[in-house]
Amino acid sequence: MPVLAQLDVNNPNNPNSPNFRRFPDFADLVEKASPAVVNIRTTEKVAVYQMPSNITPQDQAEFLRRFFGIPLPAQPNPSPPPKGQTPGGQSQEQNRGTGSGFIMDSNGYILTNAHVIEGATTIYVTLTDKREFKAKLIGSDPRTDVALVKIEASNLPKLPVGDSSRVRVGEWVLAIGSPFGLDNTVTAGIVSAKGRETNDSITPFIQTDVAINPGNSGGPLINTRGEVIGINSQIYSKSGGYMGISFAIPIDEVIRISEQLKVNGRIVRGRIGVTITELTKELAESINFVGRRGVLIRAVEQGAPAALAGLEVGDVITKINEKEIERGVDLTRSISEIRPGTRARLQVWRKGSNREVNVMVVEIEPPRSPKPLQ
Repeated sequence: MPVLAQLDVNNPNNPNSPNFRRFPDFADLVEKASPAVVNIRTTEKVAVYQMPSNITPQDQAEFLRRFFGIPLPAQPNPSPPPKGQTPGGQSQEQNRGTGSGFIMDSNGYILTNAHVIEGATTIYVTLTDKREFKAKLIGSDPRTDVALVKIEASNLPKLPVGDSSRVRVGEWVLAIGSPFGLDNTVTAGIVSAKGRETNDSITPFIQTDVAINPGNSGGPLINTRGEVIGINSQIYSKSGGYMGISFAIPIDEVIRISEQLKVNGRIVRGRIGVTITELTKELAESINFVGRRGVLIRAVEQGAPAALAGLEVGDVITKINEKEIERGVDLTRSISEIRPGTRARLQVWRKGSNREVNVMVVEIEPPRSPKPLQ
């Protein structure tokens, strides 16, 4: 009779081993983190429809009599509105949308997504203890989808901030938010990829398989140490619902943006005035470029810093301030982060020779100020 080999008690695959690998238990972490996660509700003012002025009381009475059998005495025609005025003009507040956010400062500063509060007339923040506050918009940056709001409160619980540069693919993470308005919903998963880019953003996202749905936007992505490592921002979906691919803005980028919003109310970005395109293998061969990295200048704005520095259509930018450029987003991101009024040092290839070009970085014209929130 064969003798069964005894399982090694130190083997992590042995269920009886103290080293057995189990799924993480998030209960204590969630209990500690949840009070710092908030629900965000936005409203907007909409015009109230009123009966057109050319419908008289007699018309209304006849309509009610014919279709509902309600006899109403005719009334004299109302006086027309004063010259320059139109009937109506009233508005009422109605719900616009919901989202999530988290407290980053015990004095009431809250981070969320820019698209959560976009177009809102009023922003309401509800804490886990059911207290509701009207929030003030400190600043919003649609380009990175980060917004900072503030409520008048103190001694609030806040979430510790982690280091998104140290996030590892495969590590466990969880999200807390309000999907479909269901407050403090917790979902978990793993980091699927880092540095993921989408077509409409310059932000290198953290990709996860954490279940994210409408209403989760703006909520925190938290590691197993209870630290925020990102803001849940987008999902990949063909149906509008969760399909296993979610994206979070790295917290390092969020903090950098929020610090500028706190001081300036907006983000100051740099530009040099070029239009670039990705340098494919075929394109590189067509211009006899033998390098492996770089972006091709497709257009130079007349009078812009790039033109004044001598950059030309057909130049290939390979480095900026000694940092190699592999894709267009690398150059765009690097220039946007340089303080306007300073010079950027570019390594440029032109018709077989390399050269260094110093370009003054100027400020991107800020967008028009949105309508003040009330």
